[in-house]
Amino acid sequence: MSPHLPTSPEEMRSLGWEAADVLFVSGDAYVDHPSFAAALLGRRLAAEGLRVAILAQPDWRSAEAWRAMGRPRLCCAVSAGNMDSMLNHYTASRKRRNEDAYSPGGRIGLRPDRATGVYAQRCREAFPGLPIIAGGVEASLRRVAHYDYWSDQVRPSVLVSSKADLVGYGMGEEFLVHATRRLQAGETIEDLRDMRGVAYMLGKTATLPDHTFQEHRGDGRTVELPSFEEVRDDLEAFACMTRHVHLETNPKNARRLTQAHGDRTVVINPPRLSPSEAELDLAYDQPFTRAPHPSYSEPIPAHTMIKDSVTIMRGCFGGCTFCSITLHQGREIQSRSEASVLAEVQSVGGHPDFKGTLSDLGGPTANMYRMGCSKPEVEAVCRRLSCVHPTVCKLLDTDHGPTKALMTQSRQMPGIKRVHVASGVRMDLAGKDPEYLEDLAQHHVGGHLKVAPEHVSPSVLELMKKPDVESFDEFAEAFKAASGRAGKEQYLVPYFISGHPGSGVEEMIELAVFLKQRGYRPRQVQDFIPAPMDIATCMYHTGLDPLTMTPVKVAKHLRDRRLQRALMQFFLPENHDKVRQILREYGREDLIGSGPECLVPAGFSPGRGNPHTPRSNPKRGSGSRRLR
Repeated sequence: MSPHLPTSPEEMRSLGWEAADVLFVSGDAYVDHPSFAAALLGRRLAAEGLRVAILAQPDWRSAEAWRAMGRPRLCCAVSAGNMDSMLNHYTASRKRRNEDAYSPGGRIGLRPDRATGVYAQRCREAFPGLPIIAGGVEASLRRVAHYDYWSDQVRPSVLVSSKADLVGYGMGEEFLVHATRRLQAGETIEDLRDMRGVAYMLGKTATLPDHTFQEHRGDGRTVELPSFEEVRDDLEAFACMTRHVHLETNPKNARRLTQAHGDRTVVINPPRLSPSEAELDLAYDQPFTRAPHPSYSEPIPAHTMIKDSVTIMRGCFGGCTFCSITLHQGREIQSRSEASVLAEVQSVGGHPDFKGTLSDLGGPTANMYRMGCSKPEVEAVCRRLSCVHPTVCKLLDTDHGPTKALMTQSRQMPGIKRVHVASGVRMDLAGKDPEYLEDLAQHHVGGHLKVAPEHVSPSVLELMKKPDVESFDEFAEAFKAASGRAGKEQYLVPYFISGHPGSGVEEMIELAVFLKQRGYRPRQVQDFIPAPMDIATCMYHTGLDPLTMTPVKVAKHLRDRRLQRALMQFFLPENHDKVRQILREYGREDLIGSGPECLVPAGFSPGRGNPHTPRSNPKRGSGSRRLR
């Protein structure tokens, strides 16, 4: 086994280093596993012969931890970690979470809020003049002016708060490899502004450089977004900005974006081209120990969950409006080779602590491996935001053959007893290959299979860019039948979202009735959390669908959001009074009682107010927000 990358001055000295080439600062504990960004990026740079040190979860209250590591020769690479630090810290109710899955023992408080900016400023304090490159999902999704749910305000680009020289958005291995090569060759950090997938800040007197980008089919223009001040003060301007950002995500035709922030300008170059199979294999084929750094005495919850999983692909062409995968990993599916995946499966199977079950063989979606557009010349000019909504594109290659072959070979590897597919399955794609579903049910489900219908209301599903609920019912019946033929009693675990834009009380009652009819009792409810840059977040903030500029009702108040959650969990006794009250307010007394179709029994708990008294305006109580 290869040793871990060094995380302290003592470990650096033990390797004979006077200084690192790159200091990687991360908000996560250091786990040497390809699912953790610091390890994946650090190992990839080390494969280029660079000396990479990891500064994991440093005490950010001063720059002493930075100074102790010594000034790196090339740059500091800064990331908040595998999650946005605000999402990591706070719930949908803006309450502090009681666990950080990426910290030893799940302890909280080991990283700051808005960690990218804090870490970058400490780098600047410790090492004046050293190039600072910010990346990771937090920086990536805050590269432009964005709505921040936790402060309930529009905030400027992370370039303003962090003062980083560059933001490398998207997945960062090849970007960092090329950036560090150029720095090593003597180029300046300003020289790197011609790279794809970077954002940077131009000063007051600087002029926009004239760059051309390799393999580009766009018109070469630069799109000027509404300024930070405009999107901060005007909802329509914010929606316009969001639409333009999302339309410029295909790297083969995306145009450069600019956005004024006062007398300075944020410049966002087109996204990087997707890594080749060989480049992706190289990132994952490094000698990971797949274990936390030995200095940790407590388990790291995220590692415990993910340690026996294998990633086979990246990206998603689903285009769900509440999801950030496309903006960070890309719309084009990027797949590892069969040989690379099977080599990792073999490595997991040969580990002395392995118990025989591969916990997941997948990625953002379990069944998009090797799928993509069958007409590259069309893909090069396409600006469609989803390949599967409102219908599956006729040019999309939906062949599950490579996925099935990989599943079959994985479960035949030495040391492997079972291979589970725990990543969510895209139901509208799986329905196109009955053999895939048979294989899945027979060999790859550990009793429960995760799927994500998200809602049942047609209007909400349209705003989510999700398939209609009939596709879920069809899939559920097909999965049940396939499980029966396999001689197994297996169940779907459907995920639904409460509080999503477009979802009011009427839509949640519709969902509750659906759940009752199908016998689902979700114990874990996903409350919609507006993440930076998502289309659904724009809807939440502005009350507008940015793609059509039509009004969308939004549950803004915590009371309305809690009512939606209670309706989804109507079966819990502690929710009965709330559900009875809301059903009476909305004229659905037919759902109260002892009948098989009823959501809650009749009754009234004293001290909770009179459930027969309706609110003055039930429509506004659904969370509708009038446009300002």
